[in-house]
Amino acid sequence: MTEIRDLLLSRIRDVADYPEPGVMFKDITPLLADPAAFTALTDALAEIAESTGATKVVGLEARGFILGAPVAVRAGLGFIPVRKAGKLPGATLAQAYDLEYGSAEIEVHAEDLNPEDRVLIVDDVLATGGTAEAAVELIRRAGAEVAGLAVLMELGFLSGRARLEPALNGAPLEALLTV
Repeated sequence: MTEIRDLLLSRIRDVADYPEPGVMFKDITPLLADPAAFTALTDALAEIAESTGATKVVGLEARGFILGAPVAVRAGLGFIPVRKAGKLPGATLAQAYDLEYGSAEIEVHAEDLNPEDRVLIVDDVLATGGTAEAAVELIRRAGAEVAGLAVLMELGFLSGRARLEPALNGAPLEALLTV
């Protein structure tokens, strides 16, 4: 696992002062451009999906789509996009949540999840945990069980894990990297 972590870390670029001064942005596009690194990431996340007994993978907009879809394919599971409000046609369930400066809302198709589903949430980064916490609530409101949350990278200094662990109610939170 150390070898995979080293590979993933070597393909994440730091971008200073983006999107605003004082922020060190973790850019994963070099990782996505490297087929060996992207395959290693997909395989590691698919192993988590299999170990949790997930039946579906939820990807959080937008980079969670990029990671979650190949994980679902690799693990032989269905993929469900959780989108920003107003982006999905048809009947949806919505969940509002607070951001640092305001609020947002995410949605899922109401018919995409059912009580038999065990759902692994996949995203690129766990920061403060607000979006992931909203996704957990949305999945439960849809009647499905949360099998866990898997991310490429956890920004430990933002304490998202502490916020999420009570919401996950014992379901695992797996981060391949912690920075």
